[in-house]
Amino acid sequence: MFVSSQDSPPVFKDFTLVMPAVSVGNVGQLAVDLIVSTLNMRRVGYMHTDCLIPMAGNNPYSSCKEDAEELHTPAEVYTAAEMKLAVLQIRAPIIQTRTKRFRQQLVSWIKASGFSRTMVLSSSHAYQRDDLQLQGSPLRFLVTPSLLGVSADALKELGWREMERTPAFPGLTDAEAEPRLCIPGGGITKGLYSDSCAEDLRLAVLLLFCSEGDNIPDAFALVNHLNDWLHLLDNQDQEPNSRWKIPTSWSLLFGSGIPPALF
Repeated sequence: MFVSSQDSPPVFKDFTLVMPAVSVGNVGQLAVDLIVSTLNMRRVGYMHTDCLIPMAGNNPYSSCKEDAEELHTPAEVYTAAEMKLAVLQIRAPIIQTRTKRFRQQLVSWIKASGFSRTMVLSSSHAYQRDDLQLQGSPLRFLVTPSLLGVSADALKELGWREMERTPAFPGLTDAEAEPRLCIPGGGITKGLYSDSCAEDLRLAVLLLFCSEGDNIPDAFALVNHLNDWLHLLDNQDQEPNSRWKIPTSWSLLFGSGIPPALF
């Protein structure tokens, strides 16, 4: 699945992997953009798969005219070797009938690469929250038993709220009905989390309840949330959002504006 763009393939042993789920508002993908742009991460390869809608485009993190013309693909891997950090950016929707296969490919690659832990950045429809989920922060987390065993103290110190399970039959009290994990609008988030639990992978999901629209503030909220755990940026004196470098591609998030000729 992974194809290196270097003569010698990168070694991901003991690296932390950060990746988005293609979910409502594209919040995870925007948050990953901020990480790659701010840390000036190096592209080391791409994912070759028939599970994503094929596409190509210019360099979304260009800093000059020369590198703006580089060709980029739907799923690429970036690294900051000195931080033992790898990022998988997914830019295209997953073909609906191939989501399970894509999850399997991801799990196989994560296992084969030897990542120490995987962080999935995701989102869920705000309008489908139940009464309990309406309380407090819109940020939630999930963690597999394997990662919880080594991160329980860190999570306790952070004081985060775990994603609530919802009743199988809302409004009915049935002792035999197990609460279920429901992440509407989360794409492969739930499936990837379940697969990782079954495969004993160290994986965490950080997600945010949001709505479609201008999701830039949501991306900042999610990446700052992740930074509280991973400490990617330690310059605490600055205002949190100003620590992140906005990539050049964000200038086209909402198109090129309304043509004056219309008026």
